[in-house]
Amino acid sequence: MDKLFTSYRRSMLPSGTRRTVHGMRQTVGDRSRKPLALLTAGCLALSSFLPSLGTLEAFAAPKSDDTITLRVCNWEEYIDQGGWNADEVIDLPSGDILGENSLVKDFEDWYQETYGQKVKVEYSTFGTNEDLYNMLTLGDTYDLICPSEYMFMKLISEGKVQPLSEHFFDTTDEHNYYIKGVSPYLRKIFEDHEIHGEPWSRYAAGYMWGVTGIVYNPELMTREEASTWDVLTNPKFRKRVTIKDSVRECYFAAVGALNHDELTSEAFLADPDYKEKLESHLNDTSPEMIDRVQDWLQGMKDNVYSFEVDSGKADMVTGKVAGNYQWSGDAVYTMDQAEEDGYELEFAMPDEASNIYFDGWIMLKNGIHDDPAKQQAAEAWINFLSRPDNAIRNMYYIGYTSFVSGGDDPRILEYLDWNYGAEEGEEDTVPYDVTYFFTGDDETVDPDYVLTVPEEQTRRQLGAQYPSTENIHRTCIMQYFDDAKNQAINSMWVNVRCYNVEHMPWWGWCLAVAALGGILWLSVQKIRRVKREE
Repeated sequence: MDKLFTSYRRSMLPSGTRRTVHGMRQTVGDRSRKPLALLTAGCLALSSFLPSLGTLEAFAAPKSDDTITLRVCNWEEYIDQGGWNADEVIDLPSGDILGENSLVKDFEDWYQETYGQKVKVEYSTFGTNEDLYNMLTLGDTYDLICPSEYMFMKLISEGKVQPLSEHFFDTTDEHNYYIKGVSPYLRKIFEDHEIHGEPWSRYAAGYMWGVTGIVYNPELMTREEASTWDVLTNPKFRKRVTIKDSVRECYFAAVGALNHDELTSEAFLADPDYKEKLESHLNDTSPEMIDRVQDWLQGMKDNVYSFEVDSGKADMVTGKVAGNYQWSGDAVYTMDQAEEDGYELEFAMPDEASNIYFDGWIMLKNGIHDDPAKQQAAEAWINFLSRPDNAIRNMYYIGYTSFVSGGDDPRILEYLDWNYGAEEGEEDTVPYDVTYFFTGDDETVDPDYVLTVPEEQTRRQLGAQYPSTENIHRTCIMQYFDDAKNQAINSMWVNVRCYNVEHMPWWGWCLAVAALGGILWLSVQKIRRVKREE
């Protein structure tokens, strides 16, 4: 895949939300997903066995005195490394949670205790989806990796991914935490979206998810101004807004802005096929749309302060800019850091549409090699990280939102209330409905999943991590583009980021002609000099 088509999504750091005492372990500038970043990363708890038709014992991989080596590759800074202080205990009604060891070490211990087999995790990290793809192309071999949705779509389409076993989906196995606890809302998305006629869920298990939007300073920008992709071209904020240096994120914003009138019209919002049509609009890669996107981005380029990979968070915290296009996990971190510095930032999802994104675990065929013991360990890793207490540890440590809602286990909901719920007697509170995430139903309200929260949290961390029902309804997935579409979009991106002769001013043409004339004159003089010497 072309390196230009890159997503620098999700540079992780622990999040210090309203009721946590989790201190910042790094500075803003340390959070970039690059080789110099703190290499923490993690691997999803993969738990299960071979495809099975009978009992767990009958189809479990044979035990051995040999240690299973599980090679896992995950995003940098994307798993709980443990080492929490005693005052960082998450004291939920169902019991305390504290990260003493890394989740990698805890998995190794749990696996041996549960299955009587030693496993050693060889853990590696990557900085971008394209870095990971290049690593695989150059011959690096892993059993389990955690790319974003468009990259696992690409790998599945290329036939490189091992399907999850039938046993992985067996809800009668008490250790199958993923299938028993995955959010019904997110599970349906994985079941409804297909590659070559097969659902994502056949190959991928979700790890973290989020949405895109605008972090903004409410003293400099109104919520209405921030709630549209047009904020990036708004002359009022010339050189006061930043955008991701990523063609996918920029393309999505441009298409949203170009379709603003239709996407926000009452007729479109009321269309019974709204979700399908929204996704179709935001994935329009026709030549005409690519040309329109290029023109829009060229205009936007003159208005934004910068295209950035990781500096947008610092620019927001220091007040250098008024708004920044961010992934929700980074948005949470940015708001946390600003709060520590004594002021508040807010998060808005554009009215046109927001991109909902996922990181998911997939097993690679050239790593698993049809080895039942290795596949069992890999699936057990996914399951272990999907156990609600471990999902909470990861959310607390890295600041992103787990795919897990917990099923019959109440701890995820308890954690939301512990983290964001209003204190007794607190004023300016509102009900906040998260029914869709826990039940999969985004049309009715279940009182069991309505939190009482400070009103300002609906615009801040809670609203970013768990968007309201209204906001989640306006999200859609940006699909994986095939090679031909990638090439066309990458060419457009080169014009936007590097140079586009169509937008050269008259004086630029004069300089170019003068330079060419100078080169020709020097060439002629050199030829004459050579002839005289002969």
